[in-house]
Amino acid sequence: MILFFGMRPGKSETTLLQGTPCPHCGNSGTLELYRTPHYFHLFWIKIFPVYTSRMIECTHCKRGYFKEDFTEDMRRAIP
Repeated sequence: MILFFGMRPGKSETTLLQGTPCPHCGNSGTLELYRTPHYFHLFWIKIFPVYTSRMIECTHCKRGYFKEDFTEDMRRAIP
């Protein structure tokens, strides 16, 4: 019997971080949080979430920030 298992990303959610300025360009209200859950799957069926990756991108200057690059303002604004 062959088993197909592994990890796959789920559907990403986008949230606008209101009132938080971009550290690079200084514009406020342009940061978007992208949250993507990663699931363990068996035969391409999602079984349980393993972890969630987060990334913030400025829609003005297109600068991306990963979790280790988040400022204290960004961390407070994440719901």
